[in-house]
Amino acid sequence: MDEQLHKNVCDKFVFSRVYEKYAQNLSDIFYYKYGALLNPTDKVQDAFIKLWENCKKVTPQTAKAYVYTIANNLMLNAAKHQKVVLNYSKVSPKDYTNESPEFLLRKKQFLKQYESVLSGLKPEQREAFLLNKVEGKTHKEIAEMIGVTKKVIEHRIYAAFSILKDKLEDFKLK
Repeated sequence: MDEQLHKNVCDKFVFSRVYEKYAQNLSDIFYYKYGALLNPTDKVQDAFIKLWENCKKVTPQTAKAYVYTIANNLMLNAAKHQKVVLNYSKVSPKDYTNESPEFLLRKKQFLKQYESVLSGLKPEQREAFLLNKVEGKTHKEIAEMIGVTKKVIEHRIYAAFSILKDKLEDFKLK
């Protein structure tokens, strides 16, 4: 009888009665319907959060249907997402390339040579070069980080380029 006195479920007492009356049953229904993998209890909790957020629009008589609909939609969205995840996991990554073994060998040799030349650079040249080319920092950013002028950084990067070009075959940087 006191449910009919209230126009909505914004009253804490009414909301708690609705929660106590329907939460466990809804959780059980969704557990049996969808299984434990999709966390039905969490979805029911989220549905009650939505009910509280929209409590002025929902009367005590329509609260059960409202919460059921919200929770069911949340479960369906989770099931749909799970299908996407499963379909994506079925796609195996490509385990081959169109690169010839000769190319792969040359690439490996070049990387060894590159690392060797890079390790032979002066530490300040190597630092400036790697910050610029690997991490994508601008000359100004590098200069501020290290505490030198922009011109010094430009000179260090240019010097590193010159050494790399001289010591590496087929080395072309843009």
